[in-house]
Amino acid sequence: MSEKLDLVFLWHMHQPDYRDHTSGEFILPWVYLHALKDYTDMAAHFERHPQIRAVVNFVPVLAEQIEDYVAQFDKGTFRDPLLRMLAAADLDHLGAEERVALAQACFRSNHQTMLTPFAPYKRLHEVYRSLATVAETGSEADAPDLSYLSGSYFSDLVVWYHLAWTGETERRRWPLLTDLMKKGVAFTLDERQSLLALLGTILRNLLPRYRTLAESGQIELCCTPQTHPLSPLLLDFSSARESVPDAPLPASPAYPGGAERVDAHIRAAQASHEMRFGSAPAGMWPAEGAVSQAFVERMGALGCGWAASGEAVLRASLTRSGIEDATPAYRPWQPAGAPGLTMFFRDDRLSDLIGFEYSKWHGETAARHLVGELEGIQARAPADETPVVCIILDGENAWEHYPYNGYYFFEELYSRLHPHERIRGTTLRDLLREGVPSAKPLPKLSAGSWVYGTMSTWIGDPDKNRAWDLLCAAKTAYDGALPGLAESERNTAQTQLAVCESSDWFWWFGDYNPSAAVASFDRLYRRNLSNLYELLKLPPPPELQQPISSGNRHATHDGTMRRAQET
Repeated sequence: MSEKLDLVFLWHMHQPDYRDHTSGEFILPWVYLHALKDYTDMAAHFERHPQIRAVVNFVPVLAEQIEDYVAQFDKGTFRDPLLRMLAAADLDHLGAEERVALAQACFRSNHQTMLTPFAPYKRLHEVYRSLATVAETGSEADAPDLSYLSGSYFSDLVVWYHLAWTGETERRRWPLLTDLMKKGVAFTLDERQSLLALLGTILRNLLPRYRTLAESGQIELCCTPQTHPLSPLLLDFSSARESVPDAPLPASPAYPGGAERVDAHIRAAQASHEMRFGSAPAGMWPAEGAVSQAFVERMGALGCGWAASGEAVLRASLTRSGIEDATPAYRPWQPAGAPGLTMFFRDDRLSDLIGFEYSKWHGETAARHLVGELEGIQARAPADETPVVCIILDGENAWEHYPYNGYYFFEELYSRLHPHERIRGTTLRDLLREGVPSAKPLPKLSAGSWVYGTMSTWIGDPDKNRAWDLLCAAKTAYDGALPGLAESERNTAQTQLAVCESSDWFWWFGDYNPSAAVASFDRLYRRNLSNLYELLKLPPPPELQQPISSGNRHATHDGTMRRAQET
């Protein structure tokens, strides 16, 4: 039995760029809503438990958007429709489209945990449902007639939506939130303005809180290449066939200039991270844990000390390398061709338990079970080895499925881990600094991601492949037009191109995701590509007017998360 176990939590904080960079408008509100609810709660859990160590990954484009929202609050001028409604002095004279848009926006959440527990908010939804034409699937088939609803209804609605999206720790910190929740109805303009000011304070403090935690040594802050691109595919579409040999590929043979673009994303991320948090990141969590041999070599050459991926990627790599290992994920590995980079791999089972199962359990039971699983790993390890267990998952989307946003789960879990004699919390940077345990050589790295160990979530489907072809055409146009632009125009176009290269657009295309979500991301992706053409002073091609994917009206999941293994 090993004497101890090293435990690394890596919480991945990510949202794509939801801005229309031509107008400056935020098309979707998920950055600031997750910031108010999830990023604040995750910081507060660390602050309540100063002995807990972890790695927190902020994708640069997420941090950039949080700062954009802070600037909006500082100026008092909002480019997000929901915040404009919260700030609006007059909600009595909304147009018909504004009423429907606000109502539909303010019921987008996990109703079981974020609406049903609040009786006044639930009543607002019942009124809306009574007016809506409802299809058999339960989704709104036609826009309801909301013309007779008063401004007071919409005032209460927009306040409750923002209250529902505040973190549990924030409700315990700020009396205004609990006072408004107790009042429940008939919120005044002054109360809405007070809530708006508080939301600005919460957002303003958010990134500085994480920087303080990092400077204290409690957490390690890391990042992902700038806009979360699927770098292995930018380098080589055929890398998808290392895990799915017969995967259909886009018609375009390759992404033009992919190597240069991957390097640009890595360098931009390193620079923005250092500017924002005071030091360069020691390592990176690649977008979706997606890696390939060519990609890790570029990461290593650009100074990344560590990278991480999914357990299925490691097992496929060991098979290709002819290596047998019963517990390979519990040690670091040294990929060939990248001597300065060490790779770590997530425990898929434990990570998925937190992401998908423990939300259905009592918080104490779930925490006790997870610690018991870790104790079992430690007990089964050889006496001369110290297993390194990496639990890596989304740091935002899981918690709305937990009662109280996971507050009691984290309270129980961190309280049990803090005094544990045989489980040591640590970070990947500190493990490398200590030099233990030494990494084993990994001769052949198999390309894949943390989702199923493949690239199939982003390529291979007809809709996904069409999206890649549209991007390749835009990049070809970009390469041709760039020399004719002024320097400021080139910089703006490059920023827009980086947004188009995000992995998130490809994630959503396909017939297994909910239709409404697919439609939103489809429109935004095509708008981003059209904006790029316009910045290049070229007419957007007509095919950008046609939807890429329609999704599935009968999807039973919200599409924001995936398990590591298909069930």
